Amino acid sequence: MESISVQQRRKLITQTRRQLKLELRDSYQVDQQDLEAWRAGDHAALEASYGTWRDEVAAMTSAGRTLRRLRVVSEPLSEYQQMAVRFSGAAVDAGENLRWLPRRLTSTVALPGNDCFVLDEKLAMFNVLDGDNDRFEIQLYDDPRVVAFCLNAFETAWSLATPHCEYRAEEVSRLR
Repeated sequence: MESISVQQRRKLITQTRRQLKLELRDSYQVDQQDLEAWRAGDHAALEASYGTWRDEVAAMTSAGRTLRRLRVVSEPLSEYQQMAVRFSGAAVDAGENLRWLPRRLTSTVALPGNDCFVLDEKLAMFNVLDGDNDRFEIQLYDDPRVVAFCLNAFETAWSLATPHCEYRAEEVSRLR
């Protein structure tokens, strides 16, 4: 295991042809500004913020790269995840393959303890957060056993998850 910087993380992500991302938290401090805009009803700010990600996804897919993201969520959805469901469609339209998995369906699935990326089926990268949901450490593994564990966890959970365009949760119908 190697601890890497945010810059090293970004470089690895931009060089990868195939990314799998598993998100396990119901909120993330790094997106606090977006959440505040959501609470204020400032959809223009959110569309701009999520539009940046949409543009990155479009560039990735036009370069032949793929991103599959799986969000494990508690239901009813947290306020953060309500926002994410509402504004993730633009990135999906640009080529991100996003699925939602209600946490209640994961009880018998072996999942990693932290959010992770599997990069080109060769590397596993973990975002370790602190108690306030701030990034504490980024861990990089090239151990084939760790990569295989993360890949298997992702694919097992993916098979249970619902594609973004089909996902409906009780709270989704009450979006702002």
